[in-house]
Amino acid sequence: MTVSAPTVGVKIDPLMKQRLQRLAKARHRTPHWVMREAIEQYVNREEKREALRQDVLQSWQEYAETGLHVTGDEAVAWLETWGTEGEKDAPQCHV
Repeated sequence: MTVSAPTVGVKIDPLMKQRLQRLAKARHRTPHWVMREAIEQYVNREEKREALRQDVLQSWQEYAETGLHVTGDEAVAWLETWGTEGEKDAPQCHV
């Protein structure tokens, strides 16, 4: 059984419509396919961006509550050892 997706209307200006049609023709796709692909990619990217933003806010909240951190220099010194024989463990957080 195939479930059909609901239709959503999008208003675009005539120039954008022409650009969309040219791109679809060049890709051997329909304008509908190009629009769906663009929307899917945009939503996926923005969901990842929002997840990162939430992680940053959570990290900031934890720092505000505890004061625990590592300095930029400590982080860089640790990262510079990655992939070497002398790879170090992550630095310990401190106040």
